Amino acid sequence: MVELGIKKLHELLKSGEVTSAELIKESLQKSHEIQEKCNAFVTIVDDALSTQVTDDVLSGIPFGIKDNYSTKGILSTGSSNTLRDYVPFFDATAVANLRIHGAVPVNKTALDEFGMGGTGTTAHTGVIRNPWDVKRMCAGSSSGSAAAVAAGVYPYALGSDTGDSIRKPAAFCGIVGYKPTYGMISRYGLFPFASSLDHCGVLTRSVEDAAIVVDAMKGCDELDQTSWDSQDISLANSLNGNVAGKKLFFIKEIVDESNYPDLSKELKEHLSNFRKTIKNLERIGVSVDEVSIDKTLLNAIPSVYVCLSCAEATSNMSNLTGIIFGPRGKGDNVTEMMKDHRTKGFSPLIKRRFVIGSYILQKENQERYFVNAQRVRRLIVDKMKELFKTYDGLILPVSTGGAPYIDGSKDEINASDTAILEEHLQIGNFGGFPSITIPNGFVSKLPVGVNITGDCYDDANILNIAYALEATMNYKGMIAGDKYE
Repeated sequence: MVELGIKKLHELLKSGEVTSAELIKESLQKSHEIQEKCNAFVTIVDDALSTQVTDDVLSGIPFGIKDNYSTKGILSTGSSNTLRDYVPFFDATAVANLRIHGAVPVNKTALDEFGMGGTGTTAHTGVIRNPWDVKRMCAGSSSGSAAAVAAGVYPYALGSDTGDSIRKPAAFCGIVGYKPTYGMISRYGLFPFASSLDHCGVLTRSVEDAAIVVDAMKGCDELDQTSWDSQDISLANSLNGNVAGKKLFFIKEIVDESNYPDLSKELKEHLSNFRKTIKNLERIGVSVDEVSIDKTLLNAIPSVYVCLSCAEATSNMSNLTGIIFGPRGKGDNVTEMMKDHRTKGFSPLIKRRFVIGSYILQKENQERYFVNAQRVRRLIVDKMKELFKTYDGLILPVSTGGAPYIDGSKDEINASDTAILEEHLQIGNFGGFPSITIPNGFVSKLPVGVNITGDCYDDANILNIAYALEATMNYKGMIAGDKYE
């Protein structure tokens, strides 16, 4: 049952054909099965209780929460040893909003430590595996959420997105990943990684479900001064599939095969899928243009992201000392205890990022690195804003193909040639733009995705275009392992 969409489950609950308790029991059973296969969870809430089924479409339905959201009375580790025993006394606002709607959390999903990774291999509980092929990664950092939704544990799970951490795992797992405009969902209670880039969002198996969930999560919050009032926006009610006259663009330098001297069979097939998608859009009345952007600007995207995210992370996580919370480090004084806690608690990846961030923030380096990165970020955002005056959104393929092997074997792609294709989703975080990934077929029997990004506050329009495109394809509601054409 739990592999069904939200509206269908609500109908079954209201009719009495199934109870909330039965759905929760099934979801918990699947959680344990997927845990053995994919290692997708930090905590499974075996004592989760059903809620009253009301006219609210989310009431009584189970869901998952990425483990970097604070959850009252439930272990919240951020997939880090530094918080391996941390149990908060409050819910993140996004979680609290869903509870108000009667939604039932049944597990906390694993992630790359504190969201700082794109592989799903740095969680303190171990490597997270892709349910389509357990030898492959889910991408990150919302790896556990993506794996669980793709495996049919429940209709949706919460994620967070700082560079592509909802949208790329969605692509690799054959599901929908949506991060709304910055501030539409309060970040209060989300463990901060890079505050100017962090977005709350959701992973689902359909665009409609993504709209329903974000409608319940969003809203102005006095505890997050970057949140804004979206009460007049109803994403779900805006889904009508009428997209005639809409205009999208794609970036030639990212999609043109001639820009990839070592073009692999997989990437060629992925780009072919993308061209078919463009034709699907044109059939339903959406025009799609090719736009050229200075490759120097595009090449700067990954470097800008590293500079800004590492600098902000270093600042945000300076409170993880082992003194206020977390396991206490050993030492004869506070300094020694903090050093021991951070040295033993963080993974090598996190420590490298902190070193980079500290270097960038040193007084003598700030102008050269941090300030210049902000300037280039502004150039990228301004270019997108200029294009959004003419177009409803940007459409591009996600990544170079299907999920890579966890051990790095059999990778055909030269990373230096494909950096822009792998990292372009960071544009959505630079500008706080709404951005959604939906399934776009298969390459080498693995799911791949296509992404649509639009201007700030234009979420309803972007979701409706994705909704209409989804209807032209056969991948809505996919469950890992099933066969699709």
